[in-house]
Amino acid sequence: MRDEQLLDVIERYLNGDMSADERKAFEQLRIENAEIDSRVIEHQQFTGLLKQYGERVELENRLNAIHREIDVHAIEEEVTIRPMWIVDMWRHHHSKISVAASIAIFAVLATLFVTDRMDNNSTYTELNLKATNQSRAINKLNSKLEALKNKDRILPQDKDRGTGFAITSNGLIATAYHVIDGADSVYVQNSDGRSFKAKVISSDKVNDIAILKVIDTAFVNLGAVPYTFKHSESDLAENVFTYGYPQDSPVYNDGRVTSLNGLNGDSVDYQISVPINAGSSGAPLLDSKGNIIGMIRAKETGLEGVHFALKSHYLVDAIQNLPTDSVTKKPVLNTKNALANLSRTQQVKKLQNYVFIVKVY
Repeated sequence: MRDEQLLDVIERYLNGDMSADERKAFEQLRIENAEIDSRVIEHQQFTGLLKQYGERVELENRLNAIHREIDVHAIEEEVTIRPMWIVDMWRHHHSKISVAASIAIFAVLATLFVTDRMDNNSTYTELNLKATNQSRAINKLNSKLEALKNKDRILPQDKDRGTGFAITSNGLIATAYHVIDGADSVYVQNSDGRSFKAKVISSDKVNDIAILKVIDTAFVNLGAVPYTFKHSESDLAENVFTYGYPQDSPVYNDGRVTSLNGLNGDSVDYQISVPINAGSSGAPLLDSKGNIIGMIRAKETGLEGVHFALKSHYLVDAIQNLPTDSVTKKPVLNTKNALANLSRTQQVKKLQNYVFIVKVY
């Protein structure tokens, strides 16, 4: 099916112009074909953005029309010379002024909502000038149009995110369960910025483990995973490091194992001194030789520098107990560590192709 034909079918689907049988068949096609499902999401987000932008332009035009109708400078002069004119001005213009004020308030609230600047937890929020917000919206729209022109994938705004790392070279990825909890759809993004659709094939809420499988046909085999999974427990005071995505670019941090138990003596976790932030959940924790010894999953908000990582043998158990209907064959974990004799800088460079941003929608 050519792009023009597919676009026409997607528009009919989103506009509700399909018959019941056609709609059922197309929805089945979306389930079976990740690329078509992605194109539907792209088009839905794109048309929504255009509609939103059009509504804001219409709102601005209405404000300008009302502003032109009211001679603000004349009113100001009359009020300054004869204060009693305030009463007359209100009697003659109160309906227009009320409408203008209402629309202005609505415009400010809409701008705050669209630009994610309304924060109920913040005691102070800076309001940018309308021109700044409008310029940002136009730039965002232009970026979307350019991406669509180049046929790049356009993803909706992610509502949550974390980190994941490869278990095997063919698209099995481990992350923390709380990262994907309640997700409608999941994508993983590699170090080159390319996103691939994935699905959750196993989850363990108690131990906070989720195993993802990339189902995107554009995904290319990663090659041999360079690290191994440590089955035995690590030592107290052992040097460790992590590599993850608390922001759009990867972040490296190191520290030590500060306790062989987690919160309240929980033997499932290590307590570590490695700094972690939102988005680090699901990142690998490695020892100095490049063995995976755990997975970042939590921090204690009441205590500075107290963070926790799930011990690796719980993750290994989850991998070995994957449901048989979720994978074609039981995954074989790498037994040859390619990071052991490398410097820390070289280890991190090798890691970058095997650690992903996990985006949840």
